[in-house]
Amino acid sequence: MTRIGVDVGGTFTDVVIVDDEGRLRGVKTPSTPAQPDDGVVDGLSRARDDGIDVAGAEFLGHGTTVATNAVLEDDLPPTALVTTDGFRDVLEIGRQDRPDLYDLDFERPPPLVPRDRRLTVSERIGPEGNVVEPLRDSEVAELADRLPDVDAVAVSTLFAFRNPVHERAIREGLREHDDDVAIALSSAVLPEFREYERTSTTALNAALKPRLDAYLGRLSDRTRSIGIDEQWAVMQSHGGLMSVRTAREKPVNTVLSGPAAGVQGAQYLADEAGYEDVITMDMGGTSTDVSLVGGGEPSRSTDWEIAGYPLGVPTIDIHTIGAGGGSIAWIDAGGALRVGPRSAGADPGPAAYGRGGTRPTVTDAHVVLGRIHPEYPLGGDLSVDVDAAREAIERGIADELGQSVRDAARGVLEVTRANMERALRVVSVEQGYDPRSFALVAFGGAGPLHAPRLAEELSIPTVLVPRLAGVLSGLGLLASDLEHAYVTSVVEPLADVTAGELRDRFAELVAEGTETLAADGIDEASMRFERSLDLRYAGQSYSLNVSIEGEPSEETLSAAADRFHAEHETQYGHANPDERVELVNVRLRAIGEIPSIDVRTGAEGTVRDAVLGERSVQFGDEEREVTVYEHGRLPPSGEFDGPAVVQAAESTTVVHPGQSVSVDDRGTLVITTGKA
Repeated sequence: MTRIGVDVGGTFTDVVIVDDEGRLRGVKTPSTPAQPDDGVVDGLSRARDDGIDVAGAEFLGHGTTVATNAVLEDDLPPTALVTTDGFRDVLEIGRQDRPDLYDLDFERPPPLVPRDRRLTVSERIGPEGNVVEPLRDSEVAELADRLPDVDAVAVSTLFAFRNPVHERAIREGLREHDDDVAIALSSAVLPEFREYERTSTTALNAALKPRLDAYLGRLSDRTRSIGIDEQWAVMQSHGGLMSVRTAREKPVNTVLSGPAAGVQGAQYLADEAGYEDVITMDMGGTSTDVSLVGGGEPSRSTDWEIAGYPLGVPTIDIHTIGAGGGSIAWIDAGGALRVGPRSAGADPGPAAYGRGGTRPTVTDAHVVLGRIHPEYPLGGDLSVDVDAAREAIERGIADELGQSVRDAARGVLEVTRANMERALRVVSVEQGYDPRSFALVAFGGAGPLHAPRLAEELSIPTVLVPRLAGVLSGLGLLASDLEHAYVTSVVEPLADVTAGELRDRFAELVAEGTETLAADGIDEASMRFERSLDLRYAGQSYSLNVSIEGEPSEETLSAAADRFHAEHETQYGHANPDERVELVNVRLRAIGEIPSIDVRTGAEGTVRDAVLGERSVQFGDEEREVTVYEHGRLPPSGEFDGPAVVQAAESTTVVHPGQSVSVDDRGTLVITTGKA
């Protein structure tokens, strides 16, 4: 069965194809930010031209940046909000916390929906779900007449997560008035308490619906024109796939689609290599995304934000910084060397690409130091202009600092390394985890260039570099299952909640999940359900999520409480087992298992057969002559020592002096740093 994964990044679009014999192919093409589907079709067309039967694919997974870019670029259509009388200004009031307590110039982003497009109705649902004040039909009709000219409407009424009857009636009334307007209900998008987060998430979902609906429709039409008739599955922020039908209803779940696919791919290959505890590092052309995987499961969160807007939907806990291969190096007003967050992107890209870029970038620094070489085109067909890279570093950095071009290039990489090291500490040390107990999985076009040195600095003993590191997000789409997340709020002392009550709540969520997965074409034998609870100490504002093994019982509830105390100790450095624990939310992951993939390197021969030649590479103050290997030709169980460069069409790995490398059955480089 041929399976295709397509991930659209800020700089490149990655296409990964696995055939029924486990053979793995990767294609990397420049992204087209103005029209993302152009990059997707270009990648698929190139794969078809290379002799790959894309039209015969039986599965297509997609990671998209459409929702992300729409939010970050404030490219959202006019949206209205309907809420309960008295709660019109929830989006504007927000929370009292500030990202920087002492920043006197801090300004909150403007509300997602301006005040003149926020409407109210005189209805009220009580905290137990009882109807306190009925919603009148006449008021719904009046509301439809008052609705401004908008493309989308968010409906978020008080306690709708307990009883959605009024929200549904409002939707029906608005549909009768205008059947084309996109409508999102909080009871469907985020049925849990906290008015601000629930309303913000619903408003963003409503605003994104027209954008993603148009994109997915256009993508389906264009891929059919090149012979692909299968429906796409879209990656969600929490690492599970969903059908196009669901994506069109809940586009807010795709805001971290691409980065989540990368974590899934890294987790899959790390698990195959025998590592359950890893830190993933995805360095592309624009940014670096880092995440932590413990016990084979990515760290997840429901408390995050994008562009200052809080979102309550589940996501893989990913920390992003503006450090990529295209990040621009510059001198600030104080004369200090800085790198990023501005990026040369895909157009014009780094100076070395020869596409008109003139600003010095991280990629140009690698070219100057010999780590990226003109003999080995980037992405398969991008040429490398060494003279243009040298000129950019010289004019933009070296002349300003009075340094040689090589010293300036080294400085650019050192500043980049420091920025990335801080990011790795955020997801490990600052969360109570010792990075020395983890392996580092490096991927993205630029990740393997930096990871071996970063691992040494953090005393991480092992670095894993996948064979298709440059397009690993595409592989992550093929290693993921269909998944839907469900939640219901409780907010009661855990001691007062019986196992029977929890079983009933989970049964309702399981029934909903079963229905959705069945609509996605999953048979019952392939369905799996994972239960968890959000718990907190009495008086706390936020909670921690802990798993429930199997059906709730007195024993499993006690075990969940124990796990909560242990996790609280890890996260915050203290725990109080004698303190009363509250149950906040009941959560369910409904998983539709897709047949797993089995990819192997297929390389034969010896390590010597993979040697491409030698070249000079700068390591610190010393220039060394190193052996260059072709990643795809390195055989399983092959071994060699650094310093070395491992070349692939989509990425380059720099192995430092004192490090050693072995190759596993899937072509993953296992680099031992000598640190522990």
